Amino acid sequence: MKDVVLALRSEYEKESGNKVTVDVAPAGTLAKRIEDGEAFDLVAVPRSVLDRLSGAGRVESASRIDLAGVGVGVAVKAGAPLPDLSTVEAFKRTVLAAKSIAHTDPAAGATSGIYLAQLFGKLGIADQVKPKTTLVRGGSSADLVARGEAELAIQQASEIVNVPGTVYAGPLPKEIQRITVYSGGIGTQAREKAAARAFLALLAGPGAAKLLQPHGLEPVERRP
Repeated sequence: MKDVVLALRSEYEKESGNKVTVDVAPAGTLAKRIEDGEAFDLVAVPRSVLDRLSGAGRVESASRIDLAGVGVGVAVKAGAPLPDLSTVEAFKRTVLAAKSIAHTDPAAGATSGIYLAQLFGKLGIADQVKPKTTLVRGGSSADLVARGEAELAIQQASEIVNVPGTVYAGPLPKEIQRITVYSGGIGTQAREKAAARAFLALLAGPGAAKLLQPHGLEPVERRP
């Protein structure tokens, strides 16, 4: 959601006169900071994480709203042949054939990194993949591809779709795809609740909807 949030921040600041400070980190890192008592007004994280924070009394349950969905995809260096991602077996061959891979660090609580670690285990290739994998803490693994430090970047599409020097090769096959729904909510101890509610409404509105696809996100059916 980072790019959408940043794209709408200037519009909101201009219309409201409020200043928005945005702090970006892996979902698990943000959750721990919030659970440890860090102050915040508004948070946008995967739905499961937001529900956990709500259950812990850190997010107003009634304020929760789904914002967007995102799947996991693959990026390669600009000019490189596009890998075959058409089937599960093709994806498996692509990963095994790659000399180097980059994805987010599961230990940092990164959503796609946790899923990929599980997926490689299920596909029976975890041992082959581990020695040639660079784990990224925060930011886009596609940056390593752009610098020639990794052949493939595998991460949520929104994190790798527009990185200069790379090409988005496409999503994982649907049989092994994982769609993460991002949701927003207001902190129970928020100091600027009215302002946070106004910005959250903007993130859930038609202006944000127009930004989803260009940033690798997709609309989702909101829960009641």
